[in-house]
Amino acid sequence: MTTRIFHPEPLHSQSQVQLSDSAAGHVARVLRMRVGDTIELFDGSGLAYPAILAAVEKRNVVADVGEALEHSVESPLKVHIGQGVSRGDKMDFTIQKAVELGVDAITPLITERCGVKLQAERWQKKVQHWQQVAISACEQCGRNLVPQINSPVSLAEWLVEQTEQLKLNLHPSAQHGINGIDSVPAAGVRLLIGPEGGLSEQEIAAAGEHGYQSILLGPRVLRTETAALTALTALQTRFGDLG
Repeated sequence: MTTRIFHPEPLHSQSQVQLSDSAAGHVARVLRMRVGDTIELFDGSGLAYPAILAAVEKRNVVADVGEALEHSVESPLKVHIGQGVSRGDKMDFTIQKAVELGVDAITPLITERCGVKLQAERWQKKVQHWQQVAISACEQCGRNLVPQINSPVSLAEWLVEQTEQLKLNLHPSAQHGINGIDSVPAAGVRLLIGPEGGLSEQEIAAAGEHGYQSILLGPRVLRTETAALTALTALQTRFGDLG
């Protein structure tokens, strides 16, 4: 399998680039690659570039960039997840797997039962970390477009944002599941997922008042990370590119 590396600056065919410090360390020290080995670079523009390593040192790796390749594995269904922030590694896991399943964007949500309380500077570092989790997932799964991890907002702010997407909220008392959605959501889906402990009754009511349709995933109560990935899988199977 070809090693894929994200490059944070725009790439151009028939050029030479110096890999970022983290990428250089991974290539040189972890993978122990050598001059002449091939990798694939992408910059988030949707294109991929085959490249040959021209110099490999512990802190300096240079690659000769080849012709751009147009190969997309993006889903036709755009899904924007509003995810109640969870503790520990659960948020990392949700982001990683959601990217693999084709999510378009993720917005962390601060809700009544959110167990994570941080200052603004700490939130910024969290978002940077989560964006890197998304990048690493793209490197692994073959995506050349990197989903955006937005800055955390309150649920109230999320609910009033304008969107043409179909608004969905998971709820165990809903009348039907994803198979009950009649037509393909042409603009995509805006999916609300509660945190550990779920959304409060007041939050569920507020979501309904702002046009969020309640849907059911099944008879069992799912953890927040399981719910997000199960719902995304079901949506991609029904309307996207999962067979």
